[in-house]
Amino acid sequence: MQSFKVLVVEDFEQFRRFVCLLLQPREEFQVDTVADGLEAVQKAEQLQPDLILLDVGLPGLNGIEVAKRVRTLAPAAKILFFSVESDADLISEALSLGAGYINKLRAQRDLLPAVEAVLRGERFVSPEFGPNAGTDAPHRHEVQFYSADSVLLESFSRFIIPALEAGYAAIVLATKSHRESLVQRLKAAGFDVDNAMQQGTYFSLDAADMLLTIMTRGVPDVARFFEGLCGLIESAAKATKKDHPRIAICGECVGLLCALRNVTAAIQLEKAGNELIQKHNVDILCAYPLSSFQAGEGFAAFQNICAEHTAVYSR
Repeated sequence: MQSFKVLVVEDFEQFRRFVCLLLQPREEFQVDTVADGLEAVQKAEQLQPDLILLDVGLPGLNGIEVAKRVRTLAPAAKILFFSVESDADLISEALSLGAGYINKLRAQRDLLPAVEAVLRGERFVSPEFGPNAGTDAPHRHEVQFYSADSVLLESFSRFIIPALEAGYAAIVLATKSHRESLVQRLKAAGFDVDNAMQQGTYFSLDAADMLLTIMTRGVPDVARFFEGLCGLIESAAKATKKDHPRIAICGECVGLLCALRNVTAAIQLEKAGNELIQKHNVDILCAYPLSSFQAGEGFAAFQNICAEHTAVYSR
């Protein structure tokens, strides 16, 4: 098997770990990481990597300047940029120095296909950044079935961190313990969550309280659900002070319903989520404990829930 030396250059630790996690299953990749531009230039000269995954916005020396120097010091290295910046001139300059440009917010979707294409000598650009761009990337309504709280917290962190890093907003509907643990994870990753809450770009709400508000005799009032959540989305979008902000929503209301064996209500809320992503600029990640699903009837519920989502993860 041919092996490839890959250098990941990213100053944000949590995202750097995320990229490494995506590459980890591929045994042919030998991965090194650095956190700033000057270090990247030195490491590239020393390592002579086959591929450099390069953040555009780096401290010390930005990604564009790094690429210019690397072209001389490690001429065989292929360069794949990642960023949330969509400026056409910036993308054009990056592509003149490298073989690809992907959207950080869509790394889970685009990173491996981009890496494979670039290593084959092809060019890869995330669709929303390409020549036919003009509409946003498809909205996501994903589901995580989790076996332990640590898995839920990891998946929630991974889902909302790119949005927060881009200056967008996040809404979390979870249990008290999960919300508190998630805040600690985000703070450990370098986010000023307290300030984000004050600014209105991070909402942390109790999932059980939300259910008390919208449930009547075991049936969700979808109109009331929309009214409350849409108000939060609009408020969060305004607080970002950005054009067309993308809001990340993580929730386990449906997981609580499923744990209570009210799968019908959970699926009704999932359908409401599908309607929500059609009307608002949001991505949604739902979470269910795997312990809620048992053989027989539980498997049918599992299938029905999966059918309402654009991607399914289970761990």
